[in-house]
Amino acid sequence: MTSSVVPDPPALQLDLPDPDRDDISTMEFLARLEQAWAVCDRFDLQTEIWRGRILKSVRDREKRGGEGRGAGFLQWLREREISKTRAYGLIQLAESAETMFSEGVLEESSVNQFSKRAFMETAQAAPEVQLMISEAANEGQDITRKQVRRLTDEFTAATSPLLPEEIRQRTQENLLPPRAVAPLVRELAKLPEPQQEDLRKVLRDEPELDRIKDVTSTARWITKATESGVAVRAFQQGELDLEKAMQEAQRLDALGLLADAVGQAQALEAAVLKLHTSWRRLGGLQERLWVESGSSTPYLRDVLNALQSLSGATLRVSLGELAGGKKVRLQLVEEAPDQLEPPPLP
Repeated sequence: MTSSVVPDPPALQLDLPDPDRDDISTMEFLARLEQAWAVCDRFDLQTEIWRGRILKSVRDREKRGGEGRGAGFLQWLREREISKTRAYGLIQLAESAETMFSEGVLEESSVNQFSKRAFMETAQAAPEVQLMISEAANEGQDITRKQVRRLTDEFTAATSPLLPEEIRQRTQENLLPPRAVAPLVRELAKLPEPQQEDLRKVLRDEPELDRIKDVTSTARWITKATESGVAVRAFQQGELDLEKAMQEAQRLDALGLLADAVGQAQALEAAVLKLHTSWRRLGGLQERLWVESGSSTPYLRDVLNALQSLSGATLRVSLGELAGGKKVRLQLVEEAPDQLEPPPLP
């Protein structure tokens, strides 16, 4: 498809209100700024689509084959300081736009009705939602991100097969708000089928708003605990059954606490690994500087002596004035896998 969206000539001078004028109300001032911002959004969107098309052309040219194919595309990105993630995001946006244009869902001139974020969310929405949004845009309505999200939530809450029929029906009858049901669908989608079915049974027995919120939180905690638990190295020692532990915590109404604990364990282990890397590197640098220095560099030696409190086997770090001047003392001991753990610090 060779056609392109051609915008109106750019307005180099936006009609911005004078911030020093007292005869303009705050409401009017903000409304005019919002209008100017919307103009920027529309040009941003068109520029992103065009850039996506350009990047797609460069990438597709490289796909023609030959040894080292793709290198030219990466070089092209480096010269323009564009990351691969951003490049492929722009390509995806351009391809989504082309799909919507080519299928007749959206008229090319109607892209001016979208904010940048609204268009990107529309491109990722279900085809039925895309059709509703595009029809509104083709009729000249301005499309906002909030509007796209509302329609997406309504469609998801009323049609998702992950929900029991009782929830879908009550949503269609406006007895349940889509903004509360849609997050439930997103959380259920992250769980394996047996856990989904357990939570659906709870919802069938009590298809009420409070229960929906509870089940949404439960599903979120299960996902958080499961994802964090896979990464926690302490759990790899011995035979642990995290799933049964979560069931027990759920019976105690403490699943959220367990999820937070496992998440903190993951964060702590990551922090320790980062600490160990920095400690090893600082020790090596401190040792090299000590060898290079001598009696003629007393100030440098003073600095190195101060660093000893961080580069040695025992670290002492001040928590600052807010903690009353307290210090944390850590002992780092590298041990082989079969060694016993060192005794705790006093």
